[in-house]
Amino acid sequence: MQRSLIVITLLLFGALTAVALWQHGYWGILAPNFQSLGAAQVFADLVIALVLVLIWLWHDAKAIGRNPWPWIGVTLAAGAFGPLIYLLTRKAPEVDQGRDRWPAAVEKLP
Repeated sequence: MQRSLIVITLLLFGALTAVALWQHGYWGILAPNFQSLGAAQVFADLVIALVLVLIWLWHDAKAIGRNPWPWIGVTLAAGAFGPLIYLLTRKAPEVDQGRDRWPAAVEKLP
């Protein structure tokens, strides 16, 4: 994944989050998710997706010798900012025999 795409995503998502926080506050962003089943379904989908990302992040961080706990904490407190910043600060994959290698955690998947 290109760093510029991650930076653009982080900036745009950060701007959207800043405006939402300014207009509604932290709890104001979460409260609508519990007012209808449709909103609760979207929130549950987000939680499932972030849990899957955290599992990948945990394995990837361990495989490359990074501490996963700061990224888990940021993700639990601020959602997608944790994985986005993790990807932004992650070193590029090693080049082996002229081609990019998958991260070690992905190579272990069945």
